[in-house]
Amino acid sequence: MDEILDFIKEHKLVKRGDVVGVGVSGGIDSMCLIHYLNSVKEQLDIEVVGIHINHGIREESYDEARFVLEKCKEMGIRVYKFTIDSNKIAKEKKLSLETAAREGRYGVFEALIKKDIVDKIALAHHMSDQAETILMHLFRGAGIKGAKGMEPIRDGIYIRPMLNTSKREIIEYASMHNIEYVEDNSNNDNSYSRNYMRNVVMKDILERWPNAIEAINSFSHTVCEDDDYIDNNLDLNSLIVDNKVVQLPCSVFKLHSAIYSRLVFKALTLINVKKDIERKHIEIIKDLALNLENGKKIKLPLDVTVTKEYGFLTFENVYVEKPVLRKPNKCFSFEVEGFGTVTINRVKTGDLTDGLYFDYRKVPKDAYWRFREDGDVFEKFGGGTKKLKSIFIDKKIPIRKRDYIPVLASGNEVYVIAGIAISDKVKVEDVPTCYRVTVE
Repeated sequence: MDEILDFIKEHKLVKRGDVVGVGVSGGIDSMCLIHYLNSVKEQLDIEVVGIHINHGIREESYDEARFVLEKCKEMGIRVYKFTIDSNKIAKEKKLSLETAAREGRYGVFEALIKKDIVDKIALAHHMSDQAETILMHLFRGAGIKGAKGMEPIRDGIYIRPMLNTSKREIIEYASMHNIEYVEDNSNNDNSYSRNYMRNVVMKDILERWPNAIEAINSFSHTVCEDDDYIDNNLDLNSLIVDNKVVQLPCSVFKLHSAIYSRLVFKALTLINVKKDIERKHIEIIKDLALNLENGKKIKLPLDVTVTKEYGFLTFENVYVEKPVLRKPNKCFSFEVEGFGTVTINRVKTGDLTDGLYFDYRKVPKDAYWRFREDGDVFEKFGGGTKKLKSIFIDKKIPIRKRDYIPVLASGNEVYVIAGIAISDKVKVEDVPTCYRVTVE
């Protein structure tokens, strides 16, 4: 497995001084990976530690944990051991046991990274795993991104040093270095998608095409090169990033699908969505852009919403936490995330320049600054009461922004809409001073 060191350097998987946590299950792949990284740690100037996670699924998991701790101790490697309740995660989040275990596992990894206990997480995926992953992506309906398979390094954190190493080489390495490992009996349970792919689909494929794994990996490399070239020449100026949401002009969907599909994936990446979006979803998004009317909304996997807003599509992750606002009606400044800094000060009516002006004497004493609520109404200049929602529509305020705009209100009567309008009920007439509202 000497090519692993070259692979690590080529893809810059680690840097000097990194603490690399290796996910160690006790199986042959992970035992060989941690043994190899430990053997080259001086050359790379890194520290290697083990991370063992008991997923709480099988009784023998506790024996495997003891095995990993014992073998790492023999190699002089420090180990972090964790237990997660995959069944509980699956039940609470309505996930398959396979997906729940993965989610719990990555939750542990992310916690170790956030606490600065490790700098990188090394995973033992190899060429066979890559081939299986690519086929699973394709069967699910993924496009070019799925055909690329797993990356050598993801998010600058997760590294796969053996991604260009064959299973045969791993077995030979284990034999050469007398590396002990355990067999996971659950690997024979074909009710798991990964096991079915490995034990049934890939087995049949390899009987007919013995070089299929190498061929699929070669295909992945070609796809990566082509996709990287197109991505590097993509004009991203059409993407508008605004407070954790991304806008894309509907007009881009008149371009070639190779362009608009990549722009959609880029938009999703910018709101931290990097999986479970398939080709069929891209076509649904295109239909929204070109054929549906303004204000229409669609929902995608991972709680992503896409809304058509005045010639643009707005991509939003609905998990974005919305702020709560309750501020008094007085002279001061307050900041609203995604909106700006609202400043209220007293000025002479003869010095009116920029901003919105209102007579604070006409505002009820119980009024305060908040976000919109159901039933809010507003009286326009010159008279005529309308629902606040209708005012936002008239002003062409995108739906996603309406919940973040501060309003000065008493009950459901709105007197000031920051940065937008003043109610006729608090207009400035013959008074020496008034309040000015500005937004920066």
